[in-house]
Formats: sequence, C-alpha cells, structure tokens
Amino acid sequence: MKAVMFEGAGADGLVVRDVPKPEIQEPSDVVVRVVRACVCGSDLWYYRGLTTIAPGSTLGHEAIGVVEEVGDQVATVRKGDFVIVPFPFSCGRCPVCKAGFESACPNGGFFGGEPGMGAQAEYLRVPQADGTLVVVPGGVERARGFSEEMLASLLTLSDVMSTGYHAAVSAEVGQGDTAVVIGDGAVGLCAVLSAGLRGAGRVVVMSRHEDRQELAKVFGATDIIAERGDEGVRRVMELTGGYGADAVLECVGTKESNESAFAMARPGAIVGRVGVPHGVTIPAQETFYRNIGVRGGPATVRTYDMDGLLDRVLEGGINPGRVFTAEFELEQIHDAYRVMDQRRAIKSLLRVSEV
Repeated sequence: MKAVMFEGAGADGLVVRDVPKPEIQEPSDVVVRVVRACVCGSDLWYYRGLTTIAPGSTLGHEAIGVVEEVGDQVATVRKGDFVIVPFPFSCGRCPVCKAGFESACPNGGFFGGEPGMGAQAEYLRVPQADGTLVVVPGGVERARGFSEEMLASLLTLSDVMSTGYHAAVSAEVGQGDTAVVIGDGAVGLCAVLSAGLRGAGRVVVMSRHEDRQELAKVFGATDIIAERGDEGVRRVMELTGGYGADAVLECVGTKESNESAFAMARPGAIVGRVGVPHGVTIPAQETFYRNIGVRGGPATVRTYDMDGLLDRVLEGGINPGRVFTAEFELEQIHDAYRVMDQRRAIKSLLRVSEV
C-alpha cells in the first residue's frame, strides 16, 4: 500500500512509499481501508521543523473509511462498517474512558508514528477498535450515497470539529455568553461553530485573514478582531465593557495566544485550551487573583461524536466540512502540506479511495 512517511522537515522530507499493508496484530484490532484523510495544523509542526519526530514515522491521524478486517475479540465493529477514526485510540473500559476522557486513556495513544498507524495511507490498523471507532449507521451501503460535502464533514469529526467543540465545552460556553475564539485555522473555525451550538450570544473571532473571516461569519461569528497581542486584548475589553469575555477558546497553542487568552478573560471565566502548547507558562498569580479557570487538552472525539455531533452532521444541521478549501490525491501530499504552510488553504483534504 501507499503511505506518507516523514524523513525530515520541509517538502523534501515527505515521501509516499509502498509499504506492507497493516495486519491484525491483536484480537482487538481492525484494519480500515481509508476513504478520506487530511492534513492537520499539528502536522505542520513537523513539516516546519518545530517539533521532532523520528525519521521513518508514518504521518496522519484523521480518517474515515471502511472496515476490511476484524480481530476475533472485536464485538461492536463489523466488516463493512463505515467508520470515523478519532485521532486518539482508547480501551473504552477504564475509569478514564468511562468518565468521557478517552483521549487521556492510560491504555491508549495517538495515531501516527508506528508502521501501519498513520492515517495518510491507503490502510490503517486501529487498535482497541471497540473503544476507539465511531460507527456511522447504515454501513458502506449508506455511505456510498453520501455527497462529497457529507464525507468532508464526517472527516472533521475525527479531529477538528470535535476539538473545536472540546474548546467550547472546556470553556463552559453557555446561553447568551460572549465567547472569544483565538485562532482562525480549522479548529478555531470549528470552535466558532461550536460556541454557537452551545448557545453563545456573541462570538468574537481573532482573525486577520479575509477568507477565514468570511467562513467564520458563515459559522456564526458576530465580531472579527484582526489585532493581536495587547491591542487585540484592548479591543476585546472594549467590546465587553471593560470586563472581558465570559469564555475564551484558545485554539493556537503559542505563548502569545495563551497570554492573550488569560488577559481577555473576565474574572471567573474559563479558558478552554485545545491548541497544542509550545513554550506556554500559565500565570499562577494572575489566574489566581482573577479566579480564571483553565481546562482542555486533546479532544474526547468518541464521546462528542456519539453524544450528538455525528447526528448533527448526518441530519445536515452543521456543515463543518467547509473548512476544507483544497483537495488532493495521496501522491500530491507535498502540495497538500505546502498550501497549508503558506496559508493558501485552511485545511487540505486527501482523497485516498472511493467508498
């Protein structure tokens, strides 16, 4: 099969290779034929050389596809099921999973890295399938009738839509709240959509890219702030009568974005952070004396999908797949990364196979 391998930073470090198709290794495994995959903003950290990963690692952690092989101990997933593959895998049985935090499962992990475990490939081995996969009702027969728009939206449920929703849940966005979203990438835009789903009365997005601003408005943003740093904080304070936002959704992960998030939160608010932190230090004194809460981390994809996000997509209530603004074949992986790195695309979709 073909799979994307990492050999080093930059376009020359991405290689599409013929590698062995993954096989069942444990009786709880399944093998999925990947139909659609994509490039994540976190993949760009490797591409840009800002985060290290071992040469020879397989890339990708977002996919939808068809189950082709099933281990003997798998009880809830069958051959021919059409499935969403969340970016974390999890046992589904431990107290952590049962509490709804399967992305922190002590028996689990994350896709990408090991051979056969990267989603930017034709096939993917899924460990602990019963506790990991989200089965789309109707199987492959129903999926063959899905539009390209539906497939794209289902793909977002493997990561970015669920992660944006996690930011809103973590920040405890409530009815009538003023929520500020920091970040206008795919996760930030899905966070805008999610804040509206949670009942926010005003959704402010920090963005200085016109194409992303327009999509943010489609997703429900009421205010756009292009300024960053202290000036961006000042603008938020002006919009909120000097008190700050009721909820802040941090979807970037940099030192500056986190500092802004804490500064623009009103006393008693919660910062819901889902941007992978790089060089971030949480200010103990400031958060303590202003009673600022902090929650978040890797999204609990399976929990959110099964608790309503999947139904909303299937019913047409939300269309998060609009964050995909470029589409490529697997062999065009260099272009898929390049347009995201250059901000010429919000998120790149990979057509791997037909349903």
